[in-house]
Amino acid sequence: MGLVVVDKDPGWTSHDVVARCRSLLGQRRVGHAGALDPDATGVLLVGVGRFTRMLRFLVASLKSYEGEIVLGTATSTLDASGEVVGTWDMSGVAPEEVHKAAASLKGVIKQVPPMVSALKIGGRRLHELARAGVEVDRPARQVTVERFDIEPTDEPGVYQISVDCSTGTYIRSLAADLGEALGGGAHLRRLRRTRVGSFGLAEAHPVNSISAACVLAPARALRDLTQVEVDVEVSSLVLHGHALDGVALGVSGEGPWALLDRCGELLAVYERTDSDRIMAACVLGPVG
Repeated sequence: MGLVVVDKDPGWTSHDVVARCRSLLGQRRVGHAGALDPDATGVLLVGVGRFTRMLRFLVASLKSYEGEIVLGTATSTLDASGEVVGTWDMSGVAPEEVHKAAASLKGVIKQVPPMVSALKIGGRRLHELARAGVEVDRPARQVTVERFDIEPTDEPGVYQISVDCSTGTYIRSLAADLGEALGGGAHLRRLRRTRVGSFGLAEAHPVNSISAACVLAPARALRDLTQVEVDVEVSSLVLHGHALDGVALGVSGEGPWALLDRCGELLAVYERTDSDRIMAACVLGPVG
């Protein structure tokens, strides 16, 4: 039970990775905390066993990406896997203009999810509708782009990007929006997720090399949450899901908090209420 940091290869869907982890680890309960497109590579967080219940506390983590934006060509999927749907001569676009356009896409912005995304509308995933030739209206969603660094490469019209963003941000949409802001079109290629929260490529494992030794213990898997150690008496209350006095426990801020026993094992995650009480959001239970 715990978390595996996977370095996903191109051509694998996130579902493929989950299925392979089930086989390699001999576990039925396996899930991921935020999908990666099949063409994309990099960090995919995979929960194992009862820890899958905790994955929602990782989904909202800040994510980092690297990739390339190709100016002058728009595709049906907004990335290199799609069919070309438009071309423009953007050879006269200066790097200074590209930097200015990228700066306009930083901060809190509105973004329309692409039709090839896994987002559900009307009970069906958008990519399923897209494959059936159906396009539906998608309401723009608010996302945050904290960093959008972009620099020209040796290849004309191709720019290297580094992005830090909130969950729900589509980098392919960012590429398309950049092209439109420059008076033409663009698409994304060679996308690589380099970090989810504090989990980076340095501790990620290729999927076919995964073993039980790669599984991080639950407490380490939730290291990005504020962790609070509780005594034996409070541990008993936690394991039964009782509300706790946040002031007496010494917690502050908005939470959530990972509550650990005296041995450093994760017991539960608690969240703030409208009062000084904090409530159990998910109880993991005894690890042994």
